[in-house]
Amino acid sequence: MLNCILVGIGGFIGSVCRYMIGLLPIEPDNGFPIKTLVVNITGAFAISLIAALAAKNKSFNPQLALMLRVGVCGGFTTFSTFAYEAADLMKKGSMGVAVEYILASVVLGVVAVFVAEMLVR
Repeated sequence: MLNCILVGIGGFIGSVCRYMIGLLPIEPDNGFPIKTLVVNITGAFAISLIAALAAKNKSFNPQLALMLRVGVCGGFTTFSTFAYEAADLMKKGSMGVAVEYILASVVLGVVAVFVAEMLVR
């Protein structure tokens, strides 16, 4: 139960941070979603940094790692998990599976948006 609470606290922190970045008055003229890009890249960096630190330092508190990775990074952006898992597959030598995962996630994610919108029309 403690792990669930820690993930929830981390999720709150990550979600609020994501919301606050969305409030920044940065709107490129061409409509490029720069704030989302910054969130996604920052989240991918953060989750990988936390994972690497936890793997390198055995005294790194596993509950803190859980709160930061699943909670904060997950609340901030699920892209961070996607990027970490895709890179992990590549590092393990599963390049074909990684490419399938990347393509399926991006293509099916975009298709899901259009399907959901069609269902509402």
